[in-house]
Amino acid sequence: MKILLIEDDREAASYLMQALDEAGHVTHHASDGETGYAMASSMDYDVLIVDRMLPRRDGLSIVESLRVEGSKTPVLILSALGEVDDRVTGLRAGGDDYLAKPYAFTELLARVEVLARRSSPSEAATAYEVGDLKLDRLSRKVEREGETILLQPREFRLLEYLMKNAGKVVTRTMLLENVWDYHFDPQTNVIDVHMSRLRSKIDKGHANPLLHTIRGAGYMIRE
Repeated sequence: MKILLIEDDREAASYLMQALDEAGHVTHHASDGETGYAMASSMDYDVLIVDRMLPRRDGLSIVESLRVEGSKTPVLILSALGEVDDRVTGLRAGGDDYLAKPYAFTELLARVEVLARRSSPSEAATAYEVGDLKLDRLSRKVEREGETILLQPREFRLLEYLMKNAGKVVTRTMLLENVWDYHFDPQTNVIDVHMSRLRSKIDKGHANPLLHTIRGAGYMIRE
């Protein structure tokens, strides 16, 4: 998933971004309400995680404005205010869920995944297959011809995105936006390096390659 985290606590934000990255998601971060609102208004995200108390603009104001503008992106509100009235206020402002601090990351992750599935049923697919290559999102297991392939988290995310778009050309820009943080320089060779590693793990030793470079366009996975 592509997630926007609006959180002014740098330590908490750093921890969450690392944990979400390890869970296979792309996370963008804003440390104040105005910046977060601008990012949420101008870019597409699967889920927003919004701290309630923020500098420059509070979290509930962000959510209310997004809803007035017609945004349907699911929002998880984080707050140190955990009383019933506080939760009700957050939900009435347009939040889809409310999690009081302190919280366990496993619970936050579960709530985020539920919100994403609820808003995009098509994203609920838990497995992909391309020829004899299989990827299971829940167990994070990849197999080809019954043999397990061990992938690093970023390689898994890259393969998942390619298989989700099997038979379609995936551009470098699409990969940078959906697999890597958007701050990466489009001219970086990070995609080429990871694609080379992935190709060596997926196609090496097989007569029928699945990963293809489409010259001048991008990449494609197909039989």
